[in-house]
Amino acid sequence: MIRVVLSQACRIVPVALLAAGVFTCAPAFAQVAKKGPAVTAGDTGKEDRPAAGTESATPAEKGGQADGPSGGLGVLDRMGAELPDLPAEKPFTGKVDEAYGAFQRGRYLTAMELALPRAQLGDPAAQTLVAEILDRGLGVKRNRDQAMFWYEQAANGGDPTGMFKYAVLLMERSRSKEDRKKADELMKKAADLGNASAQFNYAQVLVADSPGEKGLREAMPYYEKSAEQGIADAQYALSQIYISLKDLPEEKTRRAREWLLRAARAGYDTAQLDLGMWLVNGTAGERDYEAGFNWLKRAAEGGNAVAQSKLAQLYIHAIGTKSDPVEAAKWFVLARRAGLSDPSLEDFYLGLEESQQKAAITAANKFRTGS
Repeated sequence: MIRVVLSQACRIVPVALLAAGVFTCAPAFAQVAKKGPAVTAGDTGKEDRPAAGTESATPAEKGGQADGPSGGLGVLDRMGAELPDLPAEKPFTGKVDEAYGAFQRGRYLTAMELALPRAQLGDPAAQTLVAEILDRGLGVKRNRDQAMFWYEQAANGGDPTGMFKYAVLLMERSRSKEDRKKADELMKKAADLGNASAQFNYAQVLVADSPGEKGLREAMPYYEKSAEQGIADAQYALSQIYISLKDLPEEKTRRAREWLLRAARAGYDTAQLDLGMWLVNGTAGERDYEAGFNWLKRAAEGGNAVAQSKLAQLYIHAIGTKSDPVEAAKWFVLARRAGLSDPSLEDFYLGLEESQQKAAITAANKFRTGS
């Protein structure tokens, strides 16, 4: 699935959180058929190829009845036993799209050869595929003008992905009010047709056009649809909306931490940072210092400077971990090198012994080099 975050749309700002004596949260933040332009193959001249003991008997076995529900077979009971036959596989009755199949296997020239004739005959899905190959320069010379032509044909033909990508290119390449209006209309149409990335980006458009609570409430249904389809950015945004907007149904507010956890598990470092702080602070649920420490450490190890700074404080105050001044100083040094200053951590570092400062710098250097 294509994921794009529009440059014009602002990210949801995390809620400011305060842990007594610990820290506060810093802001994070795809008509009539046309032949189209000629497609230029890449200059390599090569064929396309893929991108790179025994247990005691149960009462039932003894002839009696079990007193409770069965616990099922254990591993030792199952080992060596013949497995039951798998259910019969249902035959696929749908239409196989060989062009997309080739694309998914990394055979981009084959995909282009199969998709282009269909695109020229007006197939919107094939037009989107041709545009994607041209847009990314996969097996052919990259040509964004040709890509934009085919995305426009796909959008006119009703393909949601083509609408979405054409809207993105309009926003990126044009500053006219007419193109911006057309892009917004296409983004909404793609979102309403179920494109998850369009749902997220249209929500971002609504927030940017109406800052404050009004925009958030208008955008919330689109964030929800996108989040349900697995877009981590939408999951993160939804967690912030659920915790900040007043008078929401209780079933929504109760899910704020769940959405943040989903985004964190998807590798979104800002969500990992916030989740760690929520767990330490007891926001939208009970406190869990150890889990909070682990999420902040994960974000810090991924290079999030704010998480590095917060992690240093956890080591200082022995929150979710043992006190370790050298490890605290290491994370402070890494955060400072990333451009994040913290006067309280600076004072802590200057108060360490020279040997501890040297050990922290050595540890920070090893972390940066991966040694």
